Amino acid sequence: MIFRTWPALLVVDVEGNGTTPPDLVEVAALPIRDGRPDKTTAKAWLTRPNRPVTSFATRVHGLSNDDLADKPAWVEIAGQVHAFMSSAWICAHNAHTDYRVLSAHLPTWAPAGVLDTLRLAKATFPDLSKYSLDALIEHVQPDLSEAPAQRHRATFDAFATAQLLIAMASRYETWDQLVAAAVPPGLPGAPEPEKDPTLW
Repeated sequence: MIFRTWPALLVVDVEGNGTTPPDLVEVAALPIRDGRPDKTTAKAWLTRPNRPVTSFATRVHGLSNDDLADKPAWVEIAGQVHAFMSSAWICAHNAHTDYRVLSAHLPTWAPAGVLDTLRLAKATFPDLSKYSLDALIEHVQPDLSEAPAQRHRATFDAFATAQLLIAMASRYETWDQLVAAAVPPGLPGAPEPEKDPTLW
C-alpha cells in the first residue's frame, strides 16, 4: 500500500453524554500523513452537553459534568470542527455510529468517504472471534506508547484506531482495494455496485 496516494484522511472518535440520541462531550480528529498518525496537527474538543452526562457514560470515558461545566457549548465550537474536518475522508471504528452522531451535530458536513476499521478488520482477519477495538488492539499489538489520555477517551481511541488502520491497510495494494474492504454500503465513498451490462 502506497500511503502517499491516499486522499486527505482523518481518524475520528466521539464520546457522548449517554443519552439517546447523544449530546457530544468530546471529539477527536487525527490526520494520517505518509502512513503515520500526525499528532502535531491533530485536534480535540471538549464540549458541555445540553443534557447532563449520565453516570454510566462517566464510568466509560471518565468525563463528568464537573469536568465539562466550563467547556464551550457545541454551538460555540461546531464551526471549528466543521472547518477542520471539511470534506476529507474520515475513518472510525464502527463508523456508522460516529458518522451518524457527527452528521446530526453538523448538518451541512459532507465527508468524501467513511472508512470503518470494524468492517476492514472482518475482511482482513476473517477468523477472529471478536472485532471490538480492544480485541483488535490485542490481536494487532499496535504501538500505543504515544497515545494521549486513556482508553475510551476520544483522543486515545482515535490514535488506536489510526494505528490499526495503518497496520491493516499495509495488506492492501491500492486505495481502491482498501475502500472496497472498508467502506460500509450506504455510507459516503462506498463503491458503486456494478451494473449488469445491457445490449442497448
